[in-house]
Amino acid sequence: MKKIIAVLLLSISAVSFAQNNAFQAGEKLSFTASYNMSGLLTDLAEVRMETSEVKTSSATLLRLKCTATTYSKWDNFFKIRDIYESYVNPKTLTPYLYQRDIDEGGHYKFVKYTFNHKSNTVKSLRRQKSKNFDSGFWDRNDVVKINPGTKDLVTTIYHIRNLDIHKAPVGASDSFKVLFDNEETRISFTLLGKETINTNIGKKECYKLAISISGKDVLKGNNANILWLTADENKIPVYAKFRVAVGSGELKIKSATGLKN
Repeated sequence: MKKIIAVLLLSISAVSFAQNNAFQAGEKLSFTASYNMSGLLTDLAEVRMETSEVKTSSATLLRLKCTATTYSKWDNFFKIRDIYESYVNPKTLTPYLYQRDIDEGGHYKFVKYTFNHKSNTVKSLRRQKSKNFDSGFWDRNDVVKINPGTKDLVTTIYHIRNLDIHKAPVGASDSFKVLFDNEETRISFTLLGKETINTNIGKKECYKLAISISGKDVLKGNNANILWLTADENKIPVYAKFRVAVGSGELKIKSATGLKN
């Protein structure tokens, strides 16, 4: 269960190096995360994606924030309070700082990445509870070498919305690298075509993308992990479904405000 939210986020991830024309500061998207429990698809948590402007002494950055929170009736079963956020260049979405603060069923972990794109390195801080609770937390500091263009998870989620998908033929595929838990992970996607679906924000014509993760035994099945993006200039992720070793689930949009286009 504690990997479900990370899988949901990975299921809506891809990459692009285009200028940001799809979203702006002030956008708010909310989703219902569901999981198949004993043959029944059950709504377990709310996932929110929000953007805001942050001014520093030297620049104006865009804050990309994703949160996951179990509905209160499920907290006694498996309580989730997760925050993923990245601070990026508003135009190019180049990440400078990434933070992941998760509390899932009593498992706590904090990760902080500081990117140096000149040296293609990331300064990493990881903080977790000790197995012996009385001894508190332990910190580990590392410097991770990355390939040019490697992003963090949250930045990657937003990059997909700037892809020129309308120019791609059905069957076209691409891959990219994401730094997660100090390891570069290759994620691939394939355009399956267009499909019109009913959502809580109306009937939407969507691009249908199949997602896979190389070298990881996380997502299962052939074309079983699918993302639907609106086939317009906003490219909003409105629906995703995934299959993992312990079951399957869905992510459905509830609301979308502050859209750029």
